[in-house]
Amino acid sequence: MRSLEHAWLIAAKDLKRFSRDRTALFFNLLFPFLFVALFGTIMSGMASQDQRLQLHIVTQEDSDGFSHHIARAMETEDEAELEPGEPIVIWDENYEEALQAVTDGKSNGFLAFPEGFTEGISRGYGTSIEVVTDPDATYDRAALTAVAEAIAAQIGLQQVVRNSVTALTMEAWLESPGDAARIGGQLPSLLSLQAGVPMRPSLVEYEVEKVGDVEAEAPSNYVIPGYLVMFVFMAAASSAETIVRERQNYTLERLLAASVRRESILAGIFAGTTAKGLIQIAAFWAVGLLFFDMDIGAHPGAVVLLSVIMVVMSSAFALMLATLARTQRSAASIATVTSLVLAPLGGCWWPLFITPRWMQFVAKFTPHGWATTGFNKLMLFGADFSSAAPEMLAVLGFGVVFGFIAVMRFRTSAV
Repeated sequence: MRSLEHAWLIAAKDLKRFSRDRTALFFNLLFPFLFVALFGTIMSGMASQDQRLQLHIVTQEDSDGFSHHIARAMETEDEAELEPGEPIVIWDENYEEALQAVTDGKSNGFLAFPEGFTEGISRGYGTSIEVVTDPDATYDRAALTAVAEAIAAQIGLQQVVRNSVTALTMEAWLESPGDAARIGGQLPSLLSLQAGVPMRPSLVEYEVEKVGDVEAEAPSNYVIPGYLVMFVFMAAASSAETIVRERQNYTLERLLAASVRRESILAGIFAGTTAKGLIQIAAFWAVGLLFFDMDIGAHPGAVVLLSVIMVVMSSAFALMLATLARTQRSAASIATVTSLVLAPLGGCWWPLFITPRWMQFVAKFTPHGWATTGFNKLMLFGADFSSAAPEMLAVLGFGVVFGFIAVMRFRTSAV
């Protein structure tokens, strides 16, 4: 009980000093929202722009092939007639030139109809549609793949209708083979259907109904979590300077001399740093919900839990940094540099899902990358707790590693 009391007193001392430091209160609680307001405005302007994708299509068939009819129907003739968000479809004439453009980085990708596309459909043995993209062009790859799947589904539907009508007609003929007049009347329609040129309206009709416009995601839903991760980590890392100062002015040694155990000192410093972080995240979420119209997602409990884990990890990092740094100046420098390097690499300044593949890979080596990915899953993509569990465990894993190093290397002596 005595050890817990000592730890509580050390944590309370840190909180009391924090509450009286107006500069610390400003930079930890108010200053971050200047960034949120600034970058939220910038991102809002970017999100409102109609940035059209350019989708390229190529066919390797002769001019009388079915793929030419598809390409001609899809090609954009007048960009002014496009609906907001609708892509520009460009029909490229040469496959080799389109492939070279992707190789040279001049094009993000294209959709290609191979030779024999029409023959494969008409004879029923199948065909394929090729999608060629730059590995980093995630949006273009997704759009081209969706277009290819839509074309394949529509052709497959027509094939099913054609085969079904043929089977039913043949069955009817076999039941009454003597009705030559009826068979003779149905035969031209059946042959035209098999040739893909129906002589009457389609047997299957469908209607596309627009139920509403797709609204752009509120920038605050990814700006605020990103800066929460950045500033919570930065504030915790900066507290390492205070720990080093107390070690250098022999405050920690005097605590030991007063029968305060080493574990109590560690626990008290950790609890105080964690409490300051919890105050920060409470301010972030409160301001975000009240003033920035932020949507916390379908599972707010998971968002709160990930926030708490982020605070715990940051506090453990502060302790580790304090044990490794020998001077106040080095602790402050390392804290600042580490925070400013990990923030952009981890997706605090921009969503990771819009960055190149190499940057998404590098982000996996940072706690920030896992934390921001978890927030994006929960707040942007509607994920549940189980979907964000890997990110939570990864951030917690970083905290365990940092905490283990801090416990093993913690010292109270300035020497």
